[in-house]
Amino acid sequence: MTSQDSPTPDHSTSGAYVKAGAEFDRDMDYIPDRITRDSEQWPVEPGRYRLVAAKACPWANRAIIVRQLLGLEDVISLGLAGPTHDRRSWTFDLDPGGVDPVLGYERLQQAYFARFPDYPKGITVPAMVDVPTKQVVTNDFPWITHDFFFEWKEFHRPDAPDLWPEDVREEMEAVMKRVFTEVNNGVYRCGFAGSQAAYESAYERLWTALDWLEERLGDRRFLMGDTITEADVRLYTTLARFDAVYHGHFKCNRTKLTEMPNLWGYARDLFQTPGFGDNTDFDQIKAHYYVVQTDINPTQIVPQGPDPAVWLTPHGRG
Repeated sequence: MTSQDSPTPDHSTSGAYVKAGAEFDRDMDYIPDRITRDSEQWPVEPGRYRLVAAKACPWANRAIIVRQLLGLEDVISLGLAGPTHDRRSWTFDLDPGGVDPVLGYERLQQAYFARFPDYPKGITVPAMVDVPTKQVVTNDFPWITHDFFFEWKEFHRPDAPDLWPEDVREEMEAVMKRVFTEVNNGVYRCGFAGSQAAYESAYERLWTALDWLEERLGDRRFLMGDTITEADVRLYTTLARFDAVYHGHFKCNRTKLTEMPNLWGYARDLFQTPGFGDNTDFDQIKAHYYVVQTDINPTQIVPQGPDPAVWLTPHGRG
């Protein structure tokens, strides 16, 4: 998710904007580097890298959750940006003095500029930063969580979940692709539509996908069966924001999540699993969307509801 308004809307909640008459188009061009076991420039090395993320951001939230599920907290440090920012960069206003205690930066932008002085695109989270050089390594969010699982495997906790089970991996890739294009990105396609026609098309696509997921979850506990996978992490971060933000703010208002029995039970099941709910901050989520996205909410008024206590009610999916 970016912090910079740019001519081409990119992977963001804040950098995206309403362009009159146009459909929302997400820029998926990221820093392509990866941290891998056989890399000469960016090898897997405990303590070397810092994940910079924000609990407000659904894309960054994925990386925070996967890091905890796999038990990588002592191997990859975590820096958290605050939920609101200006157009220049995510900032570390949650830290004392507004400075990240490891990097010594006030803005994530500084890590990008340390490596690319003329970096032309939005400053996005999540980002992996090389602590010795204080330079950004990558902001390619799908690969970050993929590599947490495959490349950092020897550092996983002993009982870490198999987030990419081999027997369903091919089907899981197809499920994740549809979840991303139609749901994760689909809510933005609704919220940042620049015409009635673009909005109505986006709305129909979103609800077609959500109805498919509601049916799919009718006979299985999680998306791929009886265990949590990366696919569930990717869907969860959108569901966690649905009633609080997307239903009203993004006009995805056919049905609330709480009115879809299977999806609502599934979402609570995940929320009540360590790693999910403890990394979900509804106040930060609402502050980000309603304060930063002034083209959709020019008053910057943040709604008080819904009551987060409903997430702790029994889900009945054990």
